[in-house]
Amino acid sequence: MRTYVVLRRSGWRSPAELEEAAARSRRTGDQMADEVRWIRSYVIDEEAGDLGTVCVYQAVDAEAIRRHASRAFLPADEILPVEETVVVRPDPERAS
Repeated sequence: MRTYVVLRRSGWRSPAELEEAAARSRRTGDQMADEVRWIRSYVIDEEAGDLGTVCVYQAVDAEAIRRHASRAFLPADEILPVEETVVVRPDPERAS
């Protein structure tokens, strides 16, 4: 499997909508486990006030990610292959 970054712009109006989408994504990913693995997502505040995400996936190819997005009713505005990972520092812990 190859690593990809998926950009989903302004996909949701609220955290509740995003949680529903994440649940659909997880269920769909479980059904496609031989093709796609969701690794992590970063939620971003869009200028219009909506929420978007930058997601890291592993997949057999970009088309598998498109199928996953379609089946889970998710946007997939850009799918970019990752050539290499450079970790300078681990992701920060969420503030309590």
